[in-house]
Amino acid sequence: MAYTSIAALVAAGLGVLLLILGLVRLCRLRIANGSGHCVLGVLLVGLGAAVGAVGANLHTYDRLTQERDVLEIRFIREGDQLFTAILQYPDSPVAHRYRLLGDEWQLDARMLKWQGPAIVAGMDSYYRLERLSGRYRDLDQERDDPRKVHALGDNGGLDIWSIVRENDDYLPWVDAVYGSATYLPMRDGARYRVQVSQTGLLARSVNNDQEAPTRLWR
Repeated sequence: MAYTSIAALVAAGLGVLLLILGLVRLCRLRIANGSGHCVLGVLLVGLGAAVGAVGANLHTYDRLTQERDVLEIRFIREGDQLFTAILQYPDSPVAHRYRLLGDEWQLDARMLKWQGPAIVAGMDSYYRLERLSGRYRDLDQERDDPRKVHALGDNGGLDIWSIVRENDDYLPWVDAVYGSATYLPMRDGARYRVQVSQTGLLARSVNNDQEAPTRLWR
């Protein structure tokens, strides 16, 4: 992401210099030469802005070079099919609390993977957490009962996700762009550790075997 910021600044800086030089030459009535510099300057400024917008959007993602911890989540039962989820990120001392309805919790993320020249340029895979939601085991409840969904990420800068999805035929250096999700049971005192790898999200119970909430699925 640092490379995109540097590239954006260099392109924009050169564009501004060329634009100033072009305006100076226009003032000296050197029309053809000045116009050419102005056009090239505007193009470089536009290129710098576009690269900067892409970099700003990638900044909302986390770089993924190997399997890594994303967060730990635990649950407190507040009522019938009502839970408080407490999220703790590895790099933050602040715990985040969300209320969820249902029997299970689901975490969604976006994944960006690259290949060829993009990998050579240092573009490792990226991920961004999208939302946390509750879900019901019963399909009728899932269709009809109220649900709670919480956004976990923002979408700053140019939306590279949408651009890549709509133009994947013209972007051969993009290996895959997809969503990943994991869901497991909610239970009072249940704790999970969520990790992300090149293949997506993976959640594991950190309760002992006798208390593991995944026993509810057996």
